[in-house]
Amino acid sequence: MPQVDPELFDRGQFQAELALKSSPIAAFKKAIRQAREVLDARFSSGRDIRRLVEDRAWFVDNILEQAWAQFEWSDDADIALVAVGGYGRGELHPYSDIDLLILLECADHELFRDSIERFLTLLWDIGLEVGQSVRSVQECADEARADLTVITNLMECRTIAGPDRLRRHMIDATSPEHMWPSREFFLAKREEQRARHRKYNDTEYNLEPNVKGGPGGLRDIQTILWVARRQFGTLSLHALASQGFLVESEINLLASSQEFLWKVRYALHMLAGRAEDRLLFDHQRKIAEWLGYRDGDAKLAIERFMQKYYRVVMSIAELSDLITQHFEEVILETNGGHCLQPLNSRFQLHDGYIEATHPNVFKRTPFAMLEVFVLMAQNPQIKGVRADTIRLLREHRHLIDDNFRNDIRNTSLFVELFKCEMGIHRNLRRMNRYGVLGRYLPEFGHIVGQMQHDLFHIYTVDAHTLNLIKHLRKLQYTPVSEKFPLASKLMGKLPKPELIYMAGLYHDIGKGRGGDHSELGAADAEAFCKRHQLPAWDSRLIVWLVQHHLVMSTTAQRKDLSDPQVIHDFAQFVEDQTRLDYLYTLTVADINATNPSLWNSWRASLLRQLYTETKLALRRGLENPLDREGQIRQTQHAALDTLVRSGIDPDEVEQLWAQLGDDYFLRHTAGDVAWHTDAILQQPRGGDPLVLIKETTQREFEGGTQIFIYAPDQHDFFAVTVAAMDQLNLNIHDARIITSSSQFTLDTYIVLDSEGGSIGNNPDRVEQIRLGLTEALRNPDEYPAIIQRRVPRQLKHFAFAPRVTIHNDAQRPVTVLELAAPDRPGLLARIGKIFLEFDLSLQNAKIATLGERVEDVFFITDAANQPLSDPQLCTRLQDEIVLQLSVERPELTRISI
Repeated sequence: MPQVDPELFDRGQFQAELALKSSPIAAFKKAIRQAREVLDARFSSGRDIRRLVEDRAWFVDNILEQAWAQFEWSDDADIALVAVGGYGRGELHPYSDIDLLILLECADHELFRDSIERFLTLLWDIGLEVGQSVRSVQECADEARADLTVITNLMECRTIAGPDRLRRHMIDATSPEHMWPSREFFLAKREEQRARHRKYNDTEYNLEPNVKGGPGGLRDIQTILWVARRQFGTLSLHALASQGFLVESEINLLASSQEFLWKVRYALHMLAGRAEDRLLFDHQRKIAEWLGYRDGDAKLAIERFMQKYYRVVMSIAELSDLITQHFEEVILETNGGHCLQPLNSRFQLHDGYIEATHPNVFKRTPFAMLEVFVLMAQNPQIKGVRADTIRLLREHRHLIDDNFRNDIRNTSLFVELFKCEMGIHRNLRRMNRYGVLGRYLPEFGHIVGQMQHDLFHIYTVDAHTLNLIKHLRKLQYTPVSEKFPLASKLMGKLPKPELIYMAGLYHDIGKGRGGDHSELGAADAEAFCKRHQLPAWDSRLIVWLVQHHLVMSTTAQRKDLSDPQVIHDFAQFVEDQTRLDYLYTLTVADINATNPSLWNSWRASLLRQLYTETKLALRRGLENPLDREGQIRQTQHAALDTLVRSGIDPDEVEQLWAQLGDDYFLRHTAGDVAWHTDAILQQPRGGDPLVLIKETTQREFEGGTQIFIYAPDQHDFFAVTVAAMDQLNLNIHDARIITSSSQFTLDTYIVLDSEGGSIGNNPDRVEQIRLGLTEALRNPDEYPAIIQRRVPRQLKHFAFAPRVTIHNDAQRPVTVLELAAPDRPGLLARIGKIFLEFDLSLQNAKIATLGERVEDVFFITDAANQPLSDPQLCTRLQDEIVLQLSVERPELTRISI
C-alpha cells in the first residue's frame, strides 16, 4: 500500500479542515467524497486494479486513524483498532465490508464503553458502513474456537491504531496449536466450499454469476490461501510454489484471473452504488463497455466479455481442484501408507486416483492424454485424476496438434470413449475442464465459455452440450425414465447409441460464428466422421442429426399436427423409423439441456404426438398417406361408437356434426369429439356459453389442461376469451378455433398454469376458471381489461423490435401471421384486441414461449373467412402489432401475399 498519496488523502489539509470546523463530520465526509471521485477516475483511466484496491484500503486506514484520534486513548492503553477479513488483507472494493475488531486486553468493556460508542457513532455519521465487534483477546479465542467464520476473519488482521501487541496476543491465542489445527480447518473449509458451490448449482456457468461466491469466483482463491496460511503460516501464492503446490505458470494464471475478477467486482460496485457481487443482466452490458469489449459481426460485446469471464472462472476452478487435492494428500495424509495398483505401463491407481507412472508418460506417448479418460470411463470406481497427473496434462496438452488429431491411435481412443457403458459425460467434462477437449477438437474450443445473451439458453454452449450428453445418459436411469418414458425406451433400443452422443457433441458447435449454426455444425461433424474413419451409414446419420436437430421441435411447436399433410411431409423428411427414434431422443435431451423450465407438459405431448403420428405414417408407407377424408371418417366412427354406447341418439349426433365442418374432426381426437358432442347436446338452448375443462392426458408428466368453449359466434370472441384467461393467470399454448355453419363457435384452448404445469385435479381452481370464462363471455361488451403486470427484471434487458411476417398458406385458405417478440405480460390479449380492431377471425394458433421471447403463429382470415388479399391491410396490421408490442424502432420484414 502507498506510504503517501496526497491526491487521495492529504493529512495536512485534512487537519486544517478539522481545525476550521466546529464538528469533524463535514471534514470527514468531504475527504471520503473526494477520495471516491479520485479512485473512480483512476479506475476509468485503467489504473492497475491491484493498486486500486490497495489504494482504497490505504485511504480507509487513514480515515480510521483520524477518527480514532478524535478520542482519548493513551499510547499504552489496552485497546487497539484492528482490521480483519478482506480489509485485514489490505484489499477494499468501493463498497466492500470494512470489518473492524476493537480489541481489548481484558474483558472489562466498561472501561472504554463511552469512547467506543462515540467512535462508532462518528463512523456512522460520516457514512462509513463498518462491521464491528468488541472483544477481549480471550473472547476472540472463545468465539474463534466455536465458529469457522470468526477464525477465518481473525487470521487476516492488521493493527490500524493502538498497540500491536494485543493483535499478536490474539494471533497466538488462536493459532493452530490452540484450536483449528490445519487438518480440522481444511476439512471444514472444504465442506464450506462444497455447500457454497451447491448454492450456485455446482456450475461456473450461471447466467447471472456471483463474482465472489460462485464456483471459480474470488472466494475459491481466498479459500486456497486460508488453508495455506493455516498449514504453512503464509498467505501468498508464491509461498505455495515453494511448497510444491503451484508452478510459476499457475501462479501467474491465478494472479491474472484474480485481477480480472477484481476489475469486474470493482465495476459492479461502482455501477450498483452498493456492495453487489452478482453479475446481473442489469450490469453486464455496461461493464463489458467499461472493460473495452465491442460488438463484432458474430458476437456482441456482452457475449465476448462473458466468454472471457466464464473461461477465467473455469481456470480458477480447475486450479482449485488441483490444489485442493494436493492439500488432501499433505494435510490428510495418514501413516497407513499408500495403496498402489498398476493399470498398465503408463498408469496406476494411487489411493483410488489414476496417476502417470512416470513424469514423461505424456511426452513419450502423447496418446496417453486421451487414454487416461478412457481408462476412467472403463473403470468407474476410479475417483479421478491425481493432482500431479493433472499438472502433467496441463504441461503437455500443447502436444495436441494436427498430427496428434490425425493419429489413428488417438481417433480410435476418442471413439472408444463414446462406446463405454458408463462415464461418457463425466470424462468429457473432465477433458473440457483440463483443457484437453478443446485442443483435440478446436471447433469445440471455440464454444468454451460462449454465452448467448438471452433467457432461453441458460448455459454456455459448451456447458449445454455436455448437459445434453448427460441427459441422454440419465435416460437409462429409473427416476428419469419415469419422467421421459418414450425417450428412455427409445434410448435403450438405439442400434448404436454412441452415434447420438457424437451428434450431441456437434449439434451446437457452429454457434458464435455467424450463419446457420446447424449447417456449420454439419460440416464440422462430417469432417469429424471422416477423420475418425466412421462407417458411411454412421457418418450420414450423425451429419443428418446435427443439420436437422431443430426440425422436430420446430414442427411440433409451429405446425398444425392435426393436418395429415404436415405429418406426411415430416415422415418424408425423416424417411425411416431409425432416424425418427434418434431425432426424437436427441430433441428431448436438447430441450432439457437448454433450460429445464422449457420442458413442460404441453411441449412433451406435442413431441409425443408428432412422434406417434409419424411412426404410424412410416408403418403405413410413405406411398400411402392418410387422406383427410379417411382421417375424418375414422374419427367420426370411433366417436359415434362411444356416444351410442352411452345412449345418445345417433340422428341427433349426425345433425350436429353436419354443421361443424371438416376442420373440427381433423383437429380433435375421437375422445374429445365424443366429450364435446355429449355436452353440446345436453346444453339448454339459449343458456350460458358451454365451458368444459379437463386434462388433455392421464400421463403424470405430460399434457396440459384443455378448455372447450361452445357459444354463439361473435366477432370479439377470441379477444374476450384470451383477455379473460390472462386475468385468470393462464398461459395459452394452443388455440383451435372452429365456427359451425349455424354460427356457433367451438374453441379449444390448451393452457398451463403460471408455473408451466397443468391445472390438475383441483376442483376449486377448475370451477374458478369455468365461472370466470362464463361471466366474461356472457357479457362480452364488458371487455376484460388487459392486466398491466410488472415486467420481470430479467425480461427488461431483452427488448428487441418485434418481427412480424405475413403470408398466405399454400395448402389451406388461411393467412399465416408469424410473430417473434419479447415476452411481456398480457401479450396474447393485446394480439386478440388487434385482431378485433382489424375485423379478423382467428382459425388456429401455435403459441411458444422461449425464455425471454415468444414465437407465435396465427392462422387468420378476414371478416368473410377468406385469406387476406390486401397488401395495404397487411402492412397496417403489421405496423400496429409492432407498435403495440414494442417502443423500439420497428423491424419489419417483407410481406408476401
